[in-house]
Amino acid sequence: MSDAEPVADGVDHPLDPRLIPVQRIGGAAFYGVFALGSFIALNVMDQGLTWPRFAVWLTVVIAAAWHAWSWPPVAWRHTSYRVDDQGIEIRRGVYWRLVINVPRSRVQHIDVAQGPLERRYGLGTLVVYTAGTDHAKVELEGLAHARALRIREHLLPSETADAV
Repeated sequence: MSDAEPVADGVDHPLDPRLIPVQRIGGAAFYGVFALGSFIALNVMDQGLTWPRFAVWLTVVIAAAWHAWSWPPVAWRHTSYRVDDQGIEIRRGVYWRLVINVPRSRVQHIDVAQGPLERRYGLGTLVVYTAGTDHAKVELEGLAHARALRIREHLLPSETADAV
């Protein structure tokens, strides 16, 4: 998408595909720490690491590694967003579907955040704070950083809008 294209086109957009390796790396780091911690915990137990415990541990670690690798593309395929003149709509969920609509009139504050991995891959997370209790903080990760900044500028109240 070029910078000349409007962000409020009313079309469903997928997240940036660079999100998949970012989520895989994050999942690998999380499950790696989990595997190491659980291995240490099993070794310091009274009976030590017996073969049945090791087999269960290894099965869980392999399942977690498989999940960290295979889940990000599935979740990516089931997440989209749409920006129009009224606001933003986010659709996500593989098994339980969630549709979040945030009207521009409810937007209080917007951030664009980047963690170290997101920064390395040129991605950002759009964080929209709304007036209300349900979904008062709505996050949309996996946007190209420049696109997230442009969506933020679009969703911010215009200078002619009356503040709530």
